[in-house]
Amino acid sequence: MQTAIAFIFIFGSLVFFHELGHFLFAKRAGIMVREFAIGMGPKIFSITKGETLYTIRLLPIGGYVLMAGQDMESTELQPGYRVGLIINDDNLVKKIIFNQNNRQLPDLLFLEVERADLERDLFIEGYDEEEQLVRYNVSRDCVLVENGRETIIAPYDRQFNAKTVGQRAMTIFAGPLFNFILAFFIYLLIGLLNGVPTYEPIITEVVKNDPAAQAGMIAGDKVTAIDGQVVEKWQELAGIVQESAGETINVTIERNGQTENLAMLVKEVTIEGKRYGQIGVKYESPREFNPLKAVVNGAQETYNMTMRIFELLGMLITGKFTIDALSGPVGIYKATETVAQYGIYNLMTWAAMLSINLGIMNLLPLPALDGGRLLFFGYEAVRGRPIDRQKEGMIHFVGIVLLMILMVVVTWNDIQRFFF
Repeated sequence: MQTAIAFIFIFGSLVFFHELGHFLFAKRAGIMVREFAIGMGPKIFSITKGETLYTIRLLPIGGYVLMAGQDMESTELQPGYRVGLIINDDNLVKKIIFNQNNRQLPDLLFLEVERADLERDLFIEGYDEEEQLVRYNVSRDCVLVENGRETIIAPYDRQFNAKTVGQRAMTIFAGPLFNFILAFFIYLLIGLLNGVPTYEPIITEVVKNDPAAQAGMIAGDKVTAIDGQVVEKWQELAGIVQESAGETINVTIERNGQTENLAMLVKEVTIEGKRYGQIGVKYESPREFNPLKAVVNGAQETYNMTMRIFELLGMLITGKFTIDALSGPVGIYKATETVAQYGIYNLMTWAAMLSINLGIMNLLPLPALDGGRLLFFGYEAVRGRPIDRQKEGMIHFVGIVLLMILMVVVTWNDIQRFFF
């Protein structure tokens, strides 16, 4: 149960911040956001504030921000439609009611539509009950009511496609961007609460009978140099040792304020056909509580993890990894179960890694992903006009289908790996 809660909280947070990026920059650009959804499938909770419906949906596998002009909505009133109108004090239509065959609303004006434009010119023209041709201007926040469902109209200047290429691109890019920002703040929070690792090369444990123990190294020794080369970080120590397999090295240590030199023959080990050096020491970095260093460390960890994921992605593209190495929701759930056993900070680090991974995956230039849409915007900027909307929609639709197929394959692999 705890794993399920942790998984839903982590995945929900990643999706929330991703969609929050889209939402905030859509609002900044003046785009009407019709729905902000966390999860997919049937609604389990919804609330309307202003012009936006906020929903939580049943399946915790994604989310979306539905912007006006993106949802293939149709606000076109065809000639012959019979509608009811409610007029405000400024003589503007504030509500248009479809399928209204009764007179329960005393202020309702009936009209048989002749012409209407609910996007640009904002008017409706038609014949009233006395068969006279009348025309009304429509309010910019006019509400359409059909079968009890209310929808605010979206004037063209409030629609996604009406905005500049830059505004649209930034609105789409903001989703992945917020995933990187979230990762940074998670790493920052870890640094503030648990301290920032100093990575000082201080030995915490020495393995018996290995080269370091034979040379006289003990726990608490601080390595300052190897063969005269200054060592300041644990990674530098580990790198030199790994590259010195079978060689004798002179290790300078600091112990109780005194400096000593220890000569040791580096043990050679072979892992997956590659030679590595080992001296038999273990390490746990001291941690420092410093807000400024926590900020710097948060940025460094975000950068390092981003580069690592790009490396893995490159290995997948070049064939060094196969599709079997990918994980879907089931694999992520099982990994979350394992990580959760090692404490809250490991779980937070895992969440930061997933957030960066989500940001990078969404930036891939593939149809239906944010990166694919950004690719179309780049094409539009170079070409000077957008690609045909129907063609672009079809490409994204095909992309969605292929992604769904990939998700099914990856999920099936996860199920076989963990349950069979």
